[in-house]
Amino acid sequence: MRSTQDIIVRLLRSIGTRKEVEQYLKQFSSVDSRKFGVIQVGDGTLERELDSLASSLTFLHQVGLHPIVVHGVTHAASQQNTSASQQTSNGAEDPFAARRMLQRNNLRLVEALEELGTRARPVGAGVFELGEGGVISRVHPEAIDSSMRAGALPILAAVGETAIGQVLDIDVGEATRALALALEPFKIILLNEQGGFLDGNGQILSAINLAEDYAQLVQEPWLDATIRKELDAIARLLGALPPSSSVSITSPDHLARELFTHRGSGTLIRNGDRVELHGDLLRIDTVRLRALLEECFGRALLPGYFDEKPFFRIYLADSYRATAILTRHGSDVPYLDKFAVTQEAQGAGVGGSMWQRMQRETPSLYWRSRTENPINGWYFERAEGSYREGEWTVFWYGLGSFAEARACVERALSLPASLTPHATPAIVRAMDQLGTSS
Repeated sequence: MRSTQDIIVRLLRSIGTRKEVEQYLKQFSSVDSRKFGVIQVGDGTLERELDSLASSLTFLHQVGLHPIVVHGVTHAASQQNTSASQQTSNGAEDPFAARRMLQRNNLRLVEALEELGTRARPVGAGVFELGEGGVISRVHPEAIDSSMRAGALPILAAVGETAIGQVLDIDVGEATRALALALEPFKIILLNEQGGFLDGNGQILSAINLAEDYAQLVQEPWLDATIRKELDAIARLLGALPPSSSVSITSPDHLARELFTHRGSGTLIRNGDRVELHGDLLRIDTVRLRALLEECFGRALLPGYFDEKPFFRIYLADSYRATAILTRHGSDVPYLDKFAVTQEAQGAGVGGSMWQRMQRETPSLYWRSRTENPINGWYFERAEGSYREGEWTVFWYGLGSFAEARACVERALSLPASLTPHATPAIVRAMDQLGTSS
């Protein structure tokens, strides 16, 4: 087993910049210990990815975060996986096989964490009280709190107890939901081996803004019934939790990257902001929009910005936490003049959701970004081509020919600046903001 130091070094190298890590760590550390996060692990994932899971949990523990881990199987999975190992020697079904598997996996994870120097406590029955029909009626957090006070990660098996002391296996998803409703955590993390929800092309959906994306997403023909049901359950759960709560779906190996980088590595689901599409400035509060842009870029807009720009489309979150401003400059291909997302909204997935909508509705686009912009890696992932010259990198997607791409590049490089040339002291913070700058 690798040393704790090796794990920390490897994960820090893989997840992003120091400023990103510090930003999210500060955000996560501001909540009560048991309210940071609930992590759901299917027993299949636990068995196949124990080493990655233990490494990622150790990393969280070492940086001062203490998630509550709950593992088990779904009822659907357990009904499909009756095997010879669940039978007694005379061929009869063994009613305790699933329970023993849960206990074995619980102890395996605890022992793997302890080997890495991470204190962990196995927690069996006693947390979930079951009512009529085996439905969870109450959550008792005492064992969780005791683990937290001792500096240990609580590792919960998805089992419940009836009023007469009968111990029953429960669906791990239902256990996670009950914990989340009782504790109202900042993060609910669902670990699977796919690493997130996949779209019709087999690519991971990076963000789902329920206020903006849900109605269309559930109508997509590629969304299978299982994922649709899970997405519906997540929407109902987040609807019952504070606006600050979110769900992340990722793999054990990419857990740290999903939590500590702007680009993430999985699917982030939030209740989110509704994004309005404007063709002009008539219904926009330009004072608030100016404040948003100047906060994100750390520089002031030049006078006349709202009077002189040939606006084509303006995507704007109703909270004024994110915007994408498209203009046209002598071409049918729109130019992304500004893409700005506040630090708070970055963690909420608003920018990713806005980009997905903009890309659906804008089949071709070009934009430029300062070459040293740390978010350029995010742009490279979303662009089909790029060209660097001096202080600028020009990106594009959806262009039909080399000639068209060259014309867009030349046009982008010729555009005048729209921000003051000298940074304010806020530029240090702004360099970690998501945005193009022109």
